[in-house]
Order: sequence, then structure tokens, then C-alpha cells
Amino acid sequence: MIISELETRLGYRCVQSAYNDAPLAAGYTSDLLSDVMAHAEEGSVLVTIQAHRNAIAVASMTGIAAMVVCNSRPLPDDMMEAARDEHIAVFLTDKNQFTVSGEIYGKISTQ
Repeated sequence: MIISELETRLGYRCVQSAYNDAPLAAGYTSDLLSDVMAHAEEGSVLVTIQAHRNAIAVASMTGIAAMVVCNSRPLPDDMMEAARDEHIAVFLTDKNQFTVSGEIYGKISTQ
């Protein structure tokens, strides 16, 4: 699965599209940013409710390629600006983390 398929196949709304479309290596679900730093794989998609600039900083440090922000959390302008600067794709959905994780796992694990 490539990053853009988070929108085209799974229906998550892309809210930051200045990224390099690439295959997703894995997914990681967490709302604890120190956990993400310790365990997320490079080239993965992060499933979270963390909607702030620090989440983008952690994604950049760990090489996360995309984020799906769940529960329709509002996304602040400084977060979107940081995501554009770091070329990290950001998607938004009203679904919860459990549902999104299952949907993504089903697509990535069948590659």
C-alpha cells in the first residue's frame, strides 16, 4: 500500500498533501509520543489522536511517512505547517484508532 491509498482505498481525508508518495513499510498506533519514538518503524504510518506540532516532530525524528489523526480532532495551523515542511502526509478520519489500525493492517499485511 502506498501513502495516497490511505485516501483512495480507505477513505481518510488528506489534509496535508505535500509529501512523496511511497510504499508504507508498517503501521504504528500510539498516543504516547515517547512510545512512538522508541518503537515506530521508518516509512510507517502513525495512527493517533495527537494533533499538535510535537507529533510531527516525533514523526520526523523516527522517519514516519504519514499520520492518520482519528476522532476528527482539530488540526492546528502550526501542525500543518510543520507537516508540510517535513513532507509528512496527514490524514483525518472520524473513526477511532482501533478501527483505523485494523483497516490499515489489513491492507499493509497483504502486500
